[in-house]
Amino acid sequence: MKLVQIAQHAENLDRAAEFYSALLGSAPAAVFEPPGLLFFDLDGVRLLLERGAPSSVVYIEVPDVRSRVAELEAAGVEVVGAPHVIFHHDDARLGPAGTDEWMAFIRDSEGNTVGLVSHEADGGPPA
Repeated sequence: MKLVQIAQHAENLDRAAEFYSALLGSAPAAVFEPPGLLFFDLDGVRLLLERGAPSSVVYIEVPDVRSRVAELEAAGVEVVGAPHVIFHHDDARLGPAGTDEWMAFIRDSEGNTVGLVSHEADGGPPA
């Protein structure tokens, strides 16, 4: 099976487009107004932001959680969970073997929580 799409609530599509463009480093793939749909492409998985969608937590991989959170915080983004190690991967079942999984949580422009994830090789630089 392949994950095709994740939906997230967005009350203001212009504001959400600006926030997610800055977060992801890319422009929206498509906007349909009406009915109020904003799409980003995340390596073949669609991120849909829409007025009618419920809020959920979306987890996005970034190269280095600590530096990305520092950049976002400097830009005024609310950090709701500071970067921290949540798990060490002894094997490759849920992440790269021999890495620590780092996570942090931010609040997007629409009030949703977004998880940011990266992996580091046993105390070294991001993997």
